Amino acid sequence: MRFVSIAHLLTGNFVASLFALVAFTLSARALGVEQYGELALMLAFTRVIERIISFQSWQTIIRFGAGLQDEGRIDDFRALLKFGFLLDLGAAVSAWLVAIGLAYAAAPLFGWSADAVQLLMLFSTVLLFQLSGLPNAVLRLAGRFNLLAYGQLVNLAFRVVLCLVGITLALDIRYFALVWAGTQIIGSLTFLALAFRTLHRQGIHRVFSAPLKGVTRRFPGLWNFAFSSNLSLTLWVSSQELDTLLVGLLADPASAGLYHIAKRIGRIGQQVGGQVQSVLYPDVARLWRKGLIDEFARVILQVEIFLLGFGVLGVIVIAVIAHPLLLWTAGPEFMGAAPLLVLQMIGVGLSMAGSASRSGLLAMGHQRDVLVVVAIATAGFHLTALALIPIVGAMGGNIANIVFGCIWAVGLGLTIHRALKLARLPSLSIASTRAEPAGLAAEGI
Repeated sequence: MRFVSIAHLLTGNFVASLFALVAFTLSARALGVEQYGELALMLAFTRVIERIISFQSWQTIIRFGAGLQDEGRIDDFRALLKFGFLLDLGAAVSAWLVAIGLAYAAAPLFGWSADAVQLLMLFSTVLLFQLSGLPNAVLRLAGRFNLLAYGQLVNLAFRVVLCLVGITLALDIRYFALVWAGTQIIGSLTFLALAFRTLHRQGIHRVFSAPLKGVTRRFPGLWNFAFSSNLSLTLWVSSQELDTLLVGLLADPASAGLYHIAKRIGRIGQQVGGQVQSVLYPDVARLWRKGLIDEFARVILQVEIFLLGFGVLGVIVIAVIAHPLLLWTAGPEFMGAAPLLVLQMIGVGLSMAGSASRSGLLAMGHQRDVLVVVAIATAGFHLTALALIPIVGAMGGNIANIVFGCIWAVGLGLTIHRALKLARLPSLSIASTRAEPAGLAAEGI
């Protein structure tokens, strides 16, 4: 069943990634390297702010909510869902305000005109609708991976159609920015509706009327886990999302455009790691909660081997088809992204290799250990990027991603090996094993 769910997600997200890639390449062909670079910087700007401020509450909901329905604690589950939604809503409004405030400050750094700043402020409206935490948690806990996989396809197909209209009518960057903003908002609202429909079918109603009083007593370590996960994500974002902005700042918009198109193609492979985590995290959280340590470790190992093999295959395939792929998609202007794409895929493969270990450590309540590994990997990324991008341009960003991936994969692998070794010590009873995640979460940052 686990691999059937993974297959659903991989199929749906592969098709979705192809749609997204088509939309990006149509935009690239319509706008050219310079204007596409400006659009890429705009997308990266809002995405970085959203990721830095976002709490990714789905991790918190799954961490504390896995098993609540089976235990009959429906009211507690409703309160946890409301807590996660309000967390996301507060983060969304905060992200929008920060984006508006920083738009003018960022303009001189990236050479944006007054019209570009106004367009950026308009585009930033998408941040008010970034409420994905509750929908992601609900659909994953319910095992509705088919909805996660295929629910976005209609919206992405609509985006492709709109991009075709834009390239046919030779429309400018303003049109394409509005297309991306509008379809992102529609996608967010669609997932929210699917989540509440799923809850209704499960007999869970009136989530927003659930009382929050005493929620932190019912879930010890709730705030600590949320803040620790947010800090870990912030560090991750500073390498995985800020890189396009760094290339634009330290090189030029054209280099940022080449880097971004290579990254978009490489992200097709990166989706594998993310979607495997979608299936794995609720599963291993339940196993750890039940004290099934050996099965927990076996599942983590199986998925890590699968991801490692997929990463190696992805690098080989991209090395063979990079040039014709760019020629047939973005066009001859973007052929300079071919070597960037190969290095990007190496970094993606290394990042994927740590996905299962990360899910396992979060399920065990070792979010602070994940944070330490992310912090070290992020430091390695920034030192490499700041040293190399001014010298070798966009290539420096890809090399920095490889450095990040190496530290990430090795660090998480060693950490979970040590954590499992300690968990198997005879001095740890089943009862203490089950209690460990909450205790560790209470010590989190």
